[in-house]
Amino acid sequence: MLLLALDTATPAVTAALHDGTQVVAESSQTDARRHGELLLPAVDRVLRTTGHALADVTGVVVGVGPGPYTGLRVGLVTAATFGAALDVPVHGLCSLDGIAYAAGQAGLTGPFVVATDARRKEVYWARYDDPRSRATEPAVNRPAEIAERFPEIAELPAVGAGALLYPDFFGDVPAGMPEHQSAAALAALAAEKLAAGESVESGGFLPDRPLYLRRPDAQVPANYKVVTPR
Repeated sequence: MLLLALDTATPAVTAALHDGTQVVAESSQTDARRHGELLLPAVDRVLRTTGHALADVTGVVVGVGPGPYTGLRVGLVTAATFGAALDVPVHGLCSLDGIAYAAGQAGLTGPFVVATDARRKEVYWARYDDPRSRATEPAVNRPAEIAERFPEIAELPAVGAGALLYPDFFGDVPAGMPEHQSAAALAALAAEKLAAGESVESGGFLPDRPLYLRRPDAQVPANYKVVTPR
């Protein structure tokens, strides 16, 4: 097994290789505006670090979000292209699940909350019973709305950039917890599921179904002026 994992749902442009036993290489850079520019060089770095060629990859793992529209598409399209070119399976995982798994690797048990920055003064978030068990569906809300509807959230430890941005609405962020996504954690979670005979997509997150949770900003105008000859 040689899994290539990648994720562009957060400001982290991240890629990793997992050989079925452990993560053998990873690369992460944080730049919310350069996903398209940085992802392929990151994939090339992890392959060169291990002496592998892209043809050695037996499966691709990609974070399907939730995440901002443009950045998220970069990872999904890249994963789909690799899968088609190599004729290997492409597995989709909720990006919040990857962050939760990384929090578990850093020592957090549960329950806790994962929250990432959704911009527009909102966060993408979900509650977890433990690093492998998500208790709620991913959602996007303003932090004040979460505090009003789910007051118990403020009593739980929180992980992620969203929790750091809005400390008045989330519980304490333990030291050493991940702020953004890690493809290494995503790869390790997928490998663990595959080794246990579980479906990686058991949560219903498919690699061709990006989890936007809201409509993109860019829309076709409702009443545009016709300038072509009739």
